[in-house]
Amino acid sequence: MPTLIKSEQKTIAGGKLLIDREIKAYAEKYGMIEPFSDHLNSNGVISWGLSSMGYDIRVTEEFKVFTDVWNTLVDPKKFDPKSFVDINAKECIIPPNSFALARTVEYFRIPRNVVTVCVGKSTYARCGIIVNVTPFEPEWEGFAVLEISNTTPLPAKIYANEGIAQVLFFASEEACEVSYGDRKGKYQKQQSIVLPKI
Repeated sequence: MPTLIKSEQKTIAGGKLLIDREIKAYAEKYGMIEPFSDHLNSNGVISWGLSSMGYDIRVTEEFKVFTDVWNTLVDPKKFDPKSFVDINAKECIIPPNSFALARTVEYFRIPRNVVTVCVGKSTYARCGIIVNVTPFEPEWEGFAVLEISNTTPLPAKIYANEGIAQVLFFASEEACEVSYGDRKGKYQKQQSIVLPKI
């Protein structure tokens, strides 16, 4: 397989996928990921930390799991907190065909020329557990809220403080004109599992 030269490493819209040493440099310069591990931790756990071209993130022991106990309607414009049950545990069981929210252990400060894409880890994906995270926009800051779906007809277990998804970082050659920070986005500097809001 041929080795890519630098000019071929360009990706979408003139951006470049950051590799391990660049992610580390951005973490040191901007505090982009805190806490930051400069290696992949995999001893008896689902791996987390710096990988070849991304960073594998973890979730805390705080979860919000969907429930139908109160028969509420899921409405993103008028979200009812009774749609969830709060769970605080090292392991979270998501019921069949259900869904949970969790927040990352890691706090992010995204530079003005960077945007991220987050994808689930294969260990969970092979179990029918799908992780969805919207992009971290330029100058967004906070703990990320992850959406975790159990697509199977069986209960599924999620492990806190172990790897659950991988963040890929794309750096543009130029900074954007208007950042998430400039717009004072509604999820800026979130500290907890923030529910949908308009």
